[in-house]
Amino acid sequence: MFPSVSRARLVARSLLVLTPVAVACAVSTPSASAQTAPAPSDPTTAPFRGRQLDEVTVTATRSPMKLSEVAADLTVIDRDTIERQGFGNVAALLRNVAGLQITSNGGPANTTSVFIRGAETRHTVVLIDGIRIDGQSTGGARWENLPLSLIERVEVLKGPASALYGSDAIGGVVQIFTRQGSGRPLLDLGLGGGNLGQAKAEVALSGGTAAFDYAGSLSVDRGTGFNVYTNAAARSFNADRDGWRNYTGSLRLGGRVAEGQRLELIALKSRTDAGYDAGRTADDRSITESLAAKLSLKSTWSEAFSTQLAAGQSEEDYETKPGSPYLTKTRIRSASLLGFYRINGQHQLNGLLERREDRLVNADLTAGGRSTRSQNAVGLSYLGTLDALTLQAHGRHDDDSEFGGIDTGSVGAGYRLGSGWRVMASVGNAFRAPTLYQRGSVYGPNTTLPGVEELRPERAYNREAGLSWAQGGFDFALTAFHNRVTDLIAFGAAGTCRSTLGCYSNVARATLKGASLKGGAQLGPVRLSATADFLDPTDANTGRVLQRRAKRFGTLRAETTLSAWTLGASVVGSGARFDDAANRTRLGGYGLLNLDAQLAIAKDWRLQLNVDNAFNRDYQTANFYQQAPRTWFVSLRYTPSL
Repeated sequence: MFPSVSRARLVARSLLVLTPVAVACAVSTPSASAQTAPAPSDPTTAPFRGRQLDEVTVTATRSPMKLSEVAADLTVIDRDTIERQGFGNVAALLRNVAGLQITSNGGPANTTSVFIRGAETRHTVVLIDGIRIDGQSTGGARWENLPLSLIERVEVLKGPASALYGSDAIGGVVQIFTRQGSGRPLLDLGLGGGNLGQAKAEVALSGGTAAFDYAGSLSVDRGTGFNVYTNAAARSFNADRDGWRNYTGSLRLGGRVAEGQRLELIALKSRTDAGYDAGRTADDRSITESLAAKLSLKSTWSEAFSTQLAAGQSEEDYETKPGSPYLTKTRIRSASLLGFYRINGQHQLNGLLERREDRLVNADLTAGGRSTRSQNAVGLSYLGTLDALTLQAHGRHDDDSEFGGIDTGSVGAGYRLGSGWRVMASVGNAFRAPTLYQRGSVYGPNTTLPGVEELRPERAYNREAGLSWAQGGFDFALTAFHNRVTDLIAFGAAGTCRSTLGCYSNVARATLKGASLKGGAQLGPVRLSATADFLDPTDANTGRVLQRRAKRFGTLRAETTLSAWTLGASVVGSGARFDDAANRTRLGGYGLLNLDAQLAIAKDWRLQLNVDNAFNRDYQTANFYQQAPRTWFVSLRYTPSL
């Protein structure tokens, strides 16, 4: 028998060797039929079954488009997959998406980061029904405060997308879609519990007619948790359990106010109260509250021309207490007008006018604890479908009230070679504006000092190429990418700001290159899928590996249906990573087995069982922060039509 750590490393290494083999087998295994299936599974979403090439998505172009025509690396996760594979937050669900790596400071409610192709977590745009979620202190959304209960599907766009979404989209875009009602009233009740003191209750009601639709949900998720911080020598160590409480509610109303005119209101709120260690005696808590709302009017003026007018606001408040009190509040207001003009069945033009206003309240800000800024943008896109060739070009100009104008653009093309094969290539640039905290806090540049300049936007230039194949029940996709990021903002030595602890400056550069491989095969009643990521995330100044990114990462999954049972098993394997920029603290690789089973008990009744980390492996994605042990959860769902 191997020791626990050695066995985990062995599983991880074995997975990284076997994943490409499994993908290759999925491609080379002969199909039961030599004919192309009328609706083959989507090669861009191999880890998830039930996706079709003719499914309509919106994130890759900000307008409806079939997956088969998208000139980008896009993954779609549907509600069935969410119910089978996830029972935590959005970040836990994304662990099976090719090109993504997840790290966290302990349990499911603690600080979580999502790296798309090795890019910083602040380099991902997060949208909920088009509403931007972002924090102007650290930058990026708080993933641990995004539960799964209100979500209908998730679209993950990998690669720079500032030409569509403006600031922040250096690594990619994750867009979350909430449930939209239709048809007869549908009630969805869920109740579950598991170890770590976890208990969860959900209720949702949806329905609608051609004139009016509605959907609402409420959920409560609580757990006593486990002790996530393991450094007993630290002054902040506390051997208590770090539990959590999450409360979420959402509402979506839509109606036809006139012929061709649809008015829609979306609102949601989530609050997470989680334990963490900041002192040896106090029960320290981190409290995150997220609020998002949007009012939109979709207008169809003719068969060729339509518009969408929207105004939205998101708020993110983060507070820690009692031992180490801290409070930061972000508010983002946005308004946009999108126009879609279909010239004919082959050519379409999209136009965009957008305004964004950011506000941050934080005691570290030098301007009375408050800072604001605004961005105005104009964009234009061309979408072309010429038989086997698809062309997509996007251009955008953002004018920021602090640093002025910046132009971004991207061009992508895809070509169907026949027999299920398709090639794709794209180039584009992106940027991330400095956060209000980076620019305006005591750690931001003090421009009254000689030679000190304001922070500049972080910039990226990306090129990528992909090859995919789908035929019968088999699919395969390979994407190679090279993303060069400059003017990265890093916290370094003091001397250019008002603080003696250190200052922010544009001193870092990074090269993010690699390849992402995924494939799937339908072998009788069993669906197999695999992903393998080969990443080289390098600090271009030092040549060292970027913090907390593994160079090798992969997944294997098998699913099958036996009578009333739907059974699934997933293996997640990661290579080693470094916890620090100097590459001195090494975190070992790991391999995890996750199991799920769903039983249709009776009409409208389902029983769900999930077991994560089935072999109870000890592993860390951040130094001294233990990940969850073996976790099991059982839930019962009742979904009748009323």
